[in-house]
Amino acid sequence: MEEQILPASPATINTQPIAPLASPNNPPWSGWTGAVVWAASVAAILVLPTVFLAVYGVATGFDMNNREMLVEFATRDRGAIISQILAIFPAHIATLALAWAMVTKLGERPFFATLGWHHGGVRWWHYVVTLFAFLVITAAATSVFPIREDDMERVVRSSRTALYLVAAMAVFTAPLVEEVVYRGILYSPFHRRFGAASAVILVTVLFAAVHVPQYYENPAKILVIVLLSLVLTIVRAMTGSLLPCFILHLAINSLNALLLIAEPYLQPTALDPAQSIMAMPGIFK
Repeated sequence: MEEQILPASPATINTQPIAPLASPNNPPWSGWTGAVVWAASVAAILVLPTVFLAVYGVATGFDMNNREMLVEFATRDRGAIISQILAIFPAHIATLALAWAMVTKLGERPFFATLGWHHGGVRWWHYVVTLFAFLVITAAATSVFPIREDDMERVVRSSRTALYLVAAMAVFTAPLVEEVVYRGILYSPFHRRFGAASAVILVTVLFAAVHVPQYYENPAKILVIVLLSLVLTIVRAMTGSLLPCFILHLAINSLNALLLIAEPYLQPTALDPAQSIMAMPGIFK
């Protein structure tokens, strides 16, 4: 006798909704968790340079309790400036380690695939056109607003060693760290919670706010930083991937670094420093 297969009774059918799979726009972390990672990255940038400065001050015999001289020491002494720049590298490494631990759940998930790491339909000429347009807008902004010496310019002018370290940071650590934190860990849950438009605005504001203290004396540089963050975050929204943002950020930082290093060989020494190539905003965290 042929065995009959009876349909499953309603009691045996799993009626629970299937949770959507995790993706770059539906990350397995919340906006609050992303905000904690962002806050930790900012804290590392603020705290570690202070620690390195204190160690250097003690090693050189400077009285760190002398509050009146401390600011001048931190901003004028070449060794003090270099020690603070060096502190950014472990700060970036610590931020990446925290980001990896959170995104992968300590190795249970793939890091780049969870964040989104593909070209997203972006071609090489898209990068070239975007970079050229960014340079044109930068030149226009710096021609409208007067350029003044700011904290970042004072740092890179303090010594060639400081300049090389800032350039290395701008090329080798800042683009990856900033894209992972802002367009990766922050943007993804914001996109899910508020939608693409609001996520773009929120990430742009946070990115610009962190950089304002470096360039508050120069409205043109702040304008360019806001524009950079806006463009990068729109690219993230349109492609659903972090890779194009990283490539574009790396290209802009690399160009700025090359121009900063080559500046002494590209202009007469009698030229007003405020009008130098270095006046073009360097997007360095």
